Amino acid sequence: MSAADQTTGAEGAVPETTPVEFDRMLDAAVAARRPASASTSGDRAGWLREIAARLDAARDELVSLALGETHLPQARLEGEVGRTTGQLRMFADALDEGSYLDIVIDHADPQATPPKPELRRILIPIGVVGVYAASNFPFAFSVAGGDTASALAVGCPVVVKAHPGHGRTSARTAELVIEALASAGAPDGIFALVHGFDAGVSLIEDERLQAAAFTGSVPGGRALADLAAARSRPISFYGELGSINPVVVTRGADASRGEELAAGLAGSFTLGLGQFCTKPGIVFVPASSALEAALVPLVPTTGGTMLTDAIAEGYLRGAGRLAALQGVRQVVAPSDAGSASLYSVSAADFQSNAEEISEEVFGPTTVLVRYSSEAELSDALDVLPGTLTATVHAEPGEHVEDIVAVLGEKAGRVLFGGWPTGVAVTWAQHHGGPWPATNTQHTSVGVTAVRRFQRPLVFQDAPEALLPEALRDGATGPRRVDGVLVL
Repeated sequence: MSAADQTTGAEGAVPETTPVEFDRMLDAAVAARRPASASTSGDRAGWLREIAARLDAARDELVSLALGETHLPQARLEGEVGRTTGQLRMFADALDEGSYLDIVIDHADPQATPPKPELRRILIPIGVVGVYAASNFPFAFSVAGGDTASALAVGCPVVVKAHPGHGRTSARTAELVIEALASAGAPDGIFALVHGFDAGVSLIEDERLQAAAFTGSVPGGRALADLAAARSRPISFYGELGSINPVVVTRGADASRGEELAAGLAGSFTLGLGQFCTKPGIVFVPASSALEAALVPLVPTTGGTMLTDAIAEGYLRGAGRLAALQGVRQVVAPSDAGSASLYSVSAADFQSNAEEISEEVFGPTTVLVRYSSEAELSDALDVLPGTLTATVHAEPGEHVEDIVAVLGEKAGRVLFGGWPTGVAVTWAQHHGGPWPATNTQHTSVGVTAVRRFQRPLVFQDAPEALLPEALRDGATGPRRVDGVLVL
């Protein structure tokens, strides 16, 4: 986080949220908690679909605002609006399907030793959720993005802290979300947007908040996580922080496809000026690799305008820090902020300085780690930090079982072939990983992202009239009854 949390846009500044406004929004969110929790899956599916429809209808307006604030290309922004509305509809479909409730029913057995009572278990909404929007996705990881969608889906009121890099876009998106929720019959106060550094700190410290989700840097996320833990009543904080997304290129793959892989890598680590959390930041290649030889002339020497001045300055600082590390050679230096850079280091030097070399540099840069033997590669992989993704490029018949085992310990998603910069929004997706990629075992992308904002509740020997409708006899939907999965 930065004390200079100034929200500016193409037509001027967005005012920071005042303490009076903040209190009013949080009070309204608390008031919305019980009616939101009591809403049906069908109700909430309707909310999400109405939000999606409003955003789709306003796509051109939203893209125009974002073009003036983010420097992202129009096609990227148009696609991101589509991704945002697509994931809203995906969560609506998940509500219709029903398994998100994780219902378990164990009937009473008075003859058991000891006797067993009737137990009925369901997941319920955790309460008011704070969402901290990301810098690099003004729609999909922002006001109406996956964190907001997954929290609303299970019946949690949401207060979003806007990112200062796209304040006007955020404000307009929030207006559309509020209009959609009102039109669909959602409780008043179920959604709000706050602006400003002070509001962001107040949000995580406010006793009315029950959980928070964040996408951003390690320092910013760590600061918020520490505040969440230091509260008199600590809350869950779900942070997606920093990731270096290692790639392993085997000898066989390098020999047979070195030039092809070089082209793929060049495109992947410079895509969007490297401003993706899944950018491949470390690539393990054989010494004297064909990939490295082919890669150098493919690294662009000119760049573009990064998302914010702070990100551009941070990229240049990070590039300079890498170049100064012992054993690291700067193969291609950045000509200015937004231009690509490339580094190389031996596996031995990487192993002795892994923590510093593995620190994420947010921007178009990657480090080639040269290994001379499979044993050297294995030792280097062992010292990798946690990461969102890990990728293996190998040829049929090569024995990579040990490599895959190590990468599976480090990453939340292991790819075979391809490049990690795309994150499909699906039921099976997991976008997370061990620290510092995240501080949680949960995903921020995909249907199971809702689990962050639910908690289990068990009813023992409850009268049927007092049970949630989904737990009553005769209710439909997936459930486990007396140990048997019923679909």
